[in-house]
Amino acid sequence: MRPRLQFLEKDLIERIVSEALDLLATLGLNVQNDNAVALLADNGATVDSKTGRVALPSQMVLDAIDKCRSGFALYDVLGEQTHDLSGENVHFTPGSSGITVLDPETGGMRTPTTADFVDFTKLTSRMDHIEAQSTAFICQDVPEPVQDSYRLFLCLMYCEKPVVTGAFTIESYALMRDMQLAVRGSAEELAAKPLTIFSVCPTAPLKWSDVTAQNLLDCAADSVPVEYISMPLAGFMGPVTLVGSLVQHTAETLSGVVLSQLANPGCPVLYGGSPASFDIRYETTPMGAVETQMIDCAYAEIGKHLGIPTQAYIGLSDAKALDAQAGLESSMGCTLAALCGINSVSGPGMLDFESCVSAEKLVVDNEICGLVQRMVRGIEPKEDFPARPHFEEMLEEGHLLIADHTRKHLRSEHYFPGPVIERANLSRWREEGSTTVGERARQEVRRHLEAHEPSRLPDDVKRSLVEMMTAEARRHGMDELPERE
Repeated sequence: MRPRLQFLEKDLIERIVSEALDLLATLGLNVQNDNAVALLADNGATVDSKTGRVALPSQMVLDAIDKCRSGFALYDVLGEQTHDLSGENVHFTPGSSGITVLDPETGGMRTPTTADFVDFTKLTSRMDHIEAQSTAFICQDVPEPVQDSYRLFLCLMYCEKPVVTGAFTIESYALMRDMQLAVRGSAEELAAKPLTIFSVCPTAPLKWSDVTAQNLLDCAADSVPVEYISMPLAGFMGPVTLVGSLVQHTAETLSGVVLSQLANPGCPVLYGGSPASFDIRYETTPMGAVETQMIDCAYAEIGKHLGIPTQAYIGLSDAKALDAQAGLESSMGCTLAALCGINSVSGPGMLDFESCVSAEKLVVDNEICGLVQRMVRGIEPKEDFPARPHFEEMLEEGHLLIADHTRKHLRSEHYFPGPVIERANLSRWREEGSTTVGERARQEVRRHLEAHEPSRLPDDVKRSLVEMMTAEARRHGMDELPERE
């Protein structure tokens, strides 16, 4: 039996959805993109001539929900399926869009460069329990107008896994789409075998900016999957109660569903988000707070109730170093996400309120992901009945270390973490250097980078990607791309 966790009763879910529909139909949305406003108005939304707010009739929202797929697959650069984003399946990916990296030598945070991104991407390619990569942080050694496409370019060059990404400008999307077309070969093949998921973020409260609304419409037109990242902050830019924040999250997310499904009915979407509690003492948005994690799990229940696959930013930490707090918050978040069956979990490798990325933390988090994936497989009998023969053999031999039953089921029944997790006895630990988790993580990062093998993406596709990225960089004042090796 698969273990499961539930926070909301069905009646409460239905009331939250009902209240969200009321907000959309009465208070409406602030939509700052003319194309989105026109699309909504043409399909029955009401635009207030004085305030400009757009009200969505409840039936419009319900019709859009009905058009959503109950799941979809993701594929790597070679066209092989890696994800089944449906049901209770859980997949992990690193967090996205960090602005600093944790330097393993100094222990401090610093500005990221191309070299950092390439190493992180190579490392991600070797993480067995992290099925996707992400445009994890922003390289500061290229001009701002090319930072979106440059991150995707590096991902496609150095790692075969699908990519969770996004754009901070409208203009970036075209090149990011063309890169995917270069990998897939045609628009039809890209639609059939999605390579990326784009994050699109409504602004709290009840607002779609010009950029994010256009990104959403562009992705829908090309059948590129999106994850809606609604971000109510409980007690600040959202009601202080968890239920109140869930009402806001539901309204903002469903408004995105409407836009996507009007633009292209049936286009793939994830019911996602990155809400948080607000710690009024420090004026921060703790992603590791238990209330944040509860909101994540609860809105995923709402998404499942509506029949839409789910995503969450969870399994990350507000700590500033790879310490006990980082392990506590990350493992708790990943465990809750898995028990709730969140389909796409973004967060491994991140510290400092979604701001800092750590290669060492990614290695540790990969083991956390492996542990929780074993947990959700649950407990079931494997030739355990009748039990008496196993015990007779144990009494006769004095152990079951080499029993047929042991050898057959050892690897499937027990998860054996890598060297970053310490399981030796005290004397052996001392003999092997008395290492800390941070030291072992650094060793593992070095080992994985040394063992990295180049992506099998065909050379002609790589050359095409380099040509496209170089042309874009030159258009914005760079003669050459930064050194990548």
